[in-house]
Amino acid sequence: MAPLTRWMKRGVEFMGRQWNLFDIASLVVVLSLHLLALLAPVHFSWGALWLAFALYVVTGLGVTLGFHRSLAHRSFKLRRWLEYFFVYCGVLTLQGSPIEWVSTHRYHHQFTDTKKDPHSPLMGFWFSHIGWILNHSFRFEIYERRLKNVDDLKRQPYYMFLHRTYLLHSALLGVLLYVIGGLPYFVWGMGVRTVILYHVTFSVNSIGHIWGKQVWHTGDLSRNNWLLALPTLGEGWHNNHHAFDYSARQGLEWWQIDITWYLIRFLQVVGLATDVKTPTETQKKRKALHNASNLEKNKSKVSNGKF
Repeated sequence: MAPLTRWMKRGVEFMGRQWNLFDIASLVVVLSLHLLALLAPVHFSWGALWLAFALYVVTGLGVTLGFHRSLAHRSFKLRRWLEYFFVYCGVLTLQGSPIEWVSTHRYHHQFTDTKKDPHSPLMGFWFSHIGWILNHSFRFEIYERRLKNVDDLKRQPYYMFLHRTYLLHSALLGVLLYVIGGLPYFVWGMGVRTVILYHVTFSVNSIGHIWGKQVWHTGDLSRNNWLLALPTLGEGWHNNHHAFDYSARQGLEWWQIDITWYLIRFLQVVGLATDVKTPTETQKKRKALHNASNLEKNKSKVSNGKF
């Protein structure tokens, strides 16, 4: 078993770096889903299209509301059963277990746009977009930080169960879709829906740190990008998010579409969400980019070659 264990850890050399078993497994899953999505025109039906759209919204909210704003940042509290429901929906996106997803995201905020950022555009656009999920060693082994920042989740048996079995749930969903609607439901509900969600979510990591507008002093490259706001269900206001990562609301202006926030606000009104956090006007003034002291800080970073 010792040689096998060493191979799983070291892997094989390809494209100038080592690929371990986790990298290869991730590549197989990602490529398989993309190939499946290419069958969409051959297996089109209106029912399959609407099914994919419905699953996109529900599982997408599982990531934005469940994984991100609820678990990663604790921006609000949900009834336990409701929290578990949204997180389970997020599991069906095949973006990792809740524990792994939240751990990566918390490290992203801790090391934003530095060499220790799990998916910084400083490593190149494609690395920040999708290459990082195929480099397990970079994310978790080089800095010896694997899952050390999610003890709050590891204490809950439900999240440990999802961590160990998360691939199984998507496999079961795929079987269910095939039984209900044959290949059209399977291709559109698993292939098309998952691939679009992949690239929409990953665009926040790549495009959201390269193109757009900065209105807050955050000390990083995060941008607000209105084109990403609708498909990401509100995550496109990324500079807002990095300025106030504790906030359940990311579309801070009335015209900034934030579908995830609208649902959180509704849940708050009906009593299912509590301790909902948003920035105060005083906090906004301190972070505003037009604040003189913040402008000086930005000029200093530019002159020192940080950005």
